[in-house]
Amino acid sequence: MTRNLDWSELKTILDDRRVSTGESVLHLHSHDESFHAPVLPDVVVWPHTTEEVSRLIRWAGQSKVPVIGWGAGTSLEGNPIPVQGGMVIDFNEMNHIIDVHPEDFQVDVQAGVIYKDLNKALARDGLFFPPDPGAAATIGGMIGNNASGIRSVRYGATKDYVMRLVVVLPSGDVIHVGNRARKSSSGYNLPALFTGSEGTLGLITEATLKLVGLPVNFMAVRATFPTILNATTTVYQIMRAGLAPSAMEFLDANVMHVLNADRGLSLDESPTLLMEFSGYSEQGLIEEMNFVEEICQQSSALSLDRGIGADQRARLWEIRHQTYESINRYHTGLSPLIMDVAVPLSRYSEMVEFSKKEVHDLTAYLFGHAGDGNIHVLVMDDTQDKKRWTRVEESSRNIVMKALEFEGTCTGEHGIGIGKNCFMETEHGESLALMKRLKALLDPDNLFNPGKFFL
Repeated sequence: MTRNLDWSELKTILDDRRVSTGESVLHLHSHDESFHAPVLPDVVVWPHTTEEVSRLIRWAGQSKVPVIGWGAGTSLEGNPIPVQGGMVIDFNEMNHIIDVHPEDFQVDVQAGVIYKDLNKALARDGLFFPPDPGAAATIGGMIGNNASGIRSVRYGATKDYVMRLVVVLPSGDVIHVGNRARKSSSGYNLPALFTGSEGTLGLITEATLKLVGLPVNFMAVRATFPTILNATTTVYQIMRAGLAPSAMEFLDANVMHVLNADRGLSLDESPTLLMEFSGYSEQGLIEEMNFVEEICQQSSALSLDRGIGADQRARLWEIRHQTYESINRYHTGLSPLIMDVAVPLSRYSEMVEFSKKEVHDLTAYLFGHAGDGNIHVLVMDDTQDKKRWTRVEESSRNIVMKALEFEGTCTGEHGIGIGKNCFMETEHGESLALMKRLKALLDPDNLFNPGKFFL
């Protein structure tokens, strides 16, 4: 939707370099990593301060221009696609670590900081920010989508680390929510309201995050199994035994085949679990490993590959981090639809088995964060073949509805964006009306990331 506005007014707020209507810039900000159709924004801006963001938003409100926050564009549900055009506020130049408080296990950052860069800096103090979505996501984007990743089984999601936020509301007003105390019973939990809201209620410019200490020792394990059921039931058995993995990932045989073909590896092409444990004592980890091996053997494990230490750990986890990239490269010319359901752990095996049957006639890959009941089903197909793509979307709907039947969720970590808003009423029922009232209260003109969350 092209708007005939005088964008030069924005250059009274920012300098010329930080306002662009160039074709290549607009295209770069028209899509994320999903299959959803790109939509060009009208203008892209790069603020440096919260005050500049506030002035930009006040201008947008007066001009009735939609506002979309932009981090790294790595989301998978069309979350930042500017479906009604408007102004994309790119936070990549608000990328400063403001202050580290090692004694408090906290850090203050601007929204555009890349979490991998943050963890490199924090390592000097023996600290890290645990959520690990894999892609080079920004902190603002991770908060907006409540990202999690491979370590969520032990450490939780981004929401568990947000202590304080600086937020610019659709009115342009700047508010500070939360505090630096490790616990508080004061007022509504406003940091939680904005976390996971995908920029529909306000734009986060700064955050205070909780940190944890880097473990001294690691133990990484790769176990293969004859069937998916053997692998997925092992997840429950390990958790029930009182073991505390810091990561537990499932990959089906199709994924292992692609990794071998794409990366020149020679891994067993069988259902696989990747696990990580951490602690202070190497001997204690060895003893824990013996227990894990016993459980895996009871589940008819075909092989076990373990390593203790940073190098061996990195070797095993490289497999998991390469999954999405390898599958996409293996199917050049096809588009990905990635499902992201999560269910109670007791229903995980059923959910995986159902999903496998549902996509039996498609080019599909199953993997996910097994330790917290999260399963990704990635289907590669041709969006231009309407009959084929209708079948892909049908499988997605059936898998989501089964997850909801199991009292789970339509999205464990990728967010609602464009792809999941059709399931919001089924999942949330009467509480969806309250969400809509909150949206209308804070954003009465529906200018903040319109077209997301609600149909």
